Amino acid sequence: MDVTLILKVAGIGLTVSIAYQLLSKYGRDEQAVLVSLAGIIIVMLMLIDKLGTLFSSIRSVFGF
Repeated sequence: MDVTLILKVAGIGLTVSIAYQLLSKYGRDEQAVLVSLAGIIIVMLMLIDKLGTLFSSIRSVFGF
């Protein structure tokens, strides 16, 4: 697994958590929820290719 992907996901998680805390502190709870949802979507889009590779590897190992 590529280390840069892990660092990107960690960076996005850190940024989203800081933004969520700041927005919640200033009473912008709706925007905080949208920021966290956007962070989850961005990470899932980054991981979709790796998940496809994982499933094809599992399929080839078990002969499906």
